[in-house]
Amino acid sequence: MYPHPFSAAYWRTAASEVKDLRKLLFAALMIAMCMALGQLQSMPLPGGARITWGFLARSVCAMVCGPVLGLLFAFAEDILSFFATGGGGYPFFPGYTLTTMLGVLTYALFFYRTQITIRRIFLAKLLTNVQNVVLGALWMAILSGKAWYLTAAGSAVKNLIMLPIQTVLLVLLFSALLPVLRRTGLMDRGTPAKICW
Repeated sequence: MYPHPFSAAYWRTAASEVKDLRKLLFAALMIAMCMALGQLQSMPLPGGARITWGFLARSVCAMVCGPVLGLLFAFAEDILSFFATGGGGYPFFPGYTLTTMLGVLTYALFFYRTQITIRRIFLAKLLTNVQNVVLGALWMAILSGKAWYLTAAGSAVKNLIMLPIQTVLLVLLFSALLPVLRRTGLMDRGTPAKICW
């Protein structure tokens, strides 16, 4: 376990995950899981917000695989998902791939080889939601010419509504998966098998 990601040892460990066949297979499984979750109907919320499910698989992959393999996973997942679904009628735009990669990197920095707490889960989700608002509005402004602040304002409200529900979903998912991932050896033995406050 590492108290923070600001050490050379942390990044050496993260880089070594790319050579681990089990982690590579797990990342591939999470790509398939993201694609499957993308087919599920989103959960409607007040204010026009809708929770989609891909963030669950992305966060689990980031927690298990770390920031280096996580970035490769996010790149591959976004590209494969786009071409598998035909992009929903929209042209390919690399900004959305960058947003996905940044989100997975954020999850990894908060969850990989560390004690997972409810506070960490909330902060990781808050930061990824802020990234989605800022970058999503920027990409929309580039693609459609809409004013950035108008798109960002509407997106901020929706992401604020989604934040507590997404946090609870991640807490429940991690609570269920941590013991299993530790028993299977996908998580470091030093990583606690339960979430703390």
